[in-house]
Amino acid sequence: MRIVTKLTLAAAAVLFASASYAQECATEAVKIGWLPKLDTDPYFQVAGDGAQDAAKEIGGEIIRLAPSQATAEAQVEIVNNLVSQGVKVIALASNDANAIAPSLKRAARQGVKTVTFDSDAAADARTVFVNQAKGDSLAEMMLQSMHALIGGDGEFAILSSTATATNQNAWIDFMKQKLSSDAQYSKMKLVQVAYGEETEQINQQQALALVQAYPNLKGMIVPAGIGLPAAARALDEAGLSGKIKLTGLAPASLMKKYVTNGSAQVIWWNVTDLGYLTYYAAQAAAQCKLTGKAGETLKAGRLGDYTVGDKGEIILGPAKIVTPENLAEFKL
Repeated sequence: MRIVTKLTLAAAAVLFASASYAQECATEAVKIGWLPKLDTDPYFQVAGDGAQDAAKEIGGEIIRLAPSQATAEAQVEIVNNLVSQGVKVIALASNDANAIAPSLKRAARQGVKTVTFDSDAAADARTVFVNQAKGDSLAEMMLQSMHALIGGDGEFAILSSTATATNQNAWIDFMKQKLSSDAQYSKMKLVQVAYGEETEQINQQQALALVQAYPNLKGMIVPAGIGLPAAARALDEAGLSGKIKLTGLAPASLMKKYVTNGSAQVIWWNVTDLGYLTYYAAQAAAQCKLTGKAGETLKAGRLGDYTVGDKGEIILGPAKIVTPENLAEFKL
């Protein structure tokens, strides 16, 4: 009994020490690990620029490491690398919410917090999620845009990024529900969900394959920054631009030609601001000013004050449907 007691006390001491270390609060700006989904995506490059702008204002350092493939395995390896480099917070856009969670929890046991942005990880593996816009609103805007482009009548497809993409899957589920329950979409038919695997080539191939598979296809929703411009180029080169209407999420600047000629619309937001807000949240988490509790507030420089909502979510603000009339508002 004495041995068991000693072992129990020793284990408790180790757990207490680990918990204490994990809960250390920084007193000044710290080193942040910046981990986007993919190194070649211009979306994340611009978000990183926004984080650098914030760092110039409040100090700290950014170590940016990005995978060459949009997989959870690649991100797990980078998480471990960032921890070994002594970062205090990791700002992560997750490729797979659940697959990345164990590595983030291991990092937390070593005193490294996680703030997610753009695409969330499992809620118990991070402090807060900085969302570009309320998820349901993005899904509804994409569906409304498709409705407007095809006159609310006909077949359309969804060309998503990967089968494990957290945000895209949530948007697709919402759109499916609206299609089955909202009378205004009763004449629209979703024929297939395909995946571009976060590469330009596969997105182009999939866009053309969808057109071949469905001769009556009128449009595609592409909720991915690499996928939408790639699909637009493929359809344009095949002489199908305008015949197949496109909408989704991508830098407005990359879709300017197609928005201007009426063959596409884009749902977009200020990506620089997303990176800027994420950096402020990461530094606040390091200093224990953000714990993910609903009702907490964050002062984010030129963007003003934000309040943490349910499930530890901070929302940047509403997106817009980009049309020829408001295209000039968007620098990216």
